[in-house]
Amino acid sequence: MDAKDHNNPELFTASDVARFCQVDLKTIHNWADKGEIRHFRTPGRHLRFRRLDVLDFLRKYGYPIPEVLRLGKPKVVAVDEDANVLAALRRVLTRRFELTTFQDSFDALVAVGNLQPDAIILDVKTSGLDGLRLLERLKSIEATAHIRSIVYSGHEDMRKPALEAGAYDFILKGEVSELRDSLERLMGLDRT
Repeated sequence: MDAKDHNNPELFTASDVARFCQVDLKTIHNWADKGEIRHFRTPGRHLRFRRLDVLDFLRKYGYPIPEVLRLGKPKVVAVDEDANVLAALRRVLTRRFELTTFQDSFDALVAVGNLQPDAIILDVKTSGLDGLRLLERLKSIEATAHIRSIVYSGHEDMRKPALEAGAYDFILKGEVSELRDSLERLMGLDRT
C-alpha cells in the first residue's frame, strides 16, 4: 500500500489480510477459493478485499480488528423524504462518516453506482419505492452486493421484513444516536 492507501484504505490485498490474521498468504487464497471471505479479482487475477468484508470475516472468526480498518471516513448514503430527518443525520453522522443525503429515492439510486458507498440508510416506506425490493436487489446485484443497508424507519412493523430482505439493522426513526452506534459497529469504528 502506498501512503494514500494507508490513510483511507478501501481495498486490501491478500497479503494485508494474511497479516491481519497472522497466517500464510496461501491460507488466504484457500479461504477465498472456498468462499470463506468475500473478495473479487482484478483483471490481472489478483485478490482484493473490501474493508467491510474483511471486518465481517475477522469478527466471524474472532480476530482482533487492526487499527488500519478503523481509519478514514466510511462512505454512507442516507435517503429520506423529510429534510429535517436528513438534517439531523448530517448533524450526528458527518464527524465519523462521509455522508451524502438525498430526499429523492430515485436520485439516490442513480448516484449509488458512482458513489459506491459502504452503507445506505433508508426508510422502507418511501413514496414511489418498494424499499424491501430495493434491499433484496442491492444484495442480488454484484456491483452493489457489498453495500450494507440500515433501515431507519418509524414503522416498527417493517423490522422483521426489512431484516429478512437483507438489512444489516433496523433503527426506529428518532433514535439518531442508536443509528450512529449501529453504523460504527458495522464499520468497525467502535472500540469494543
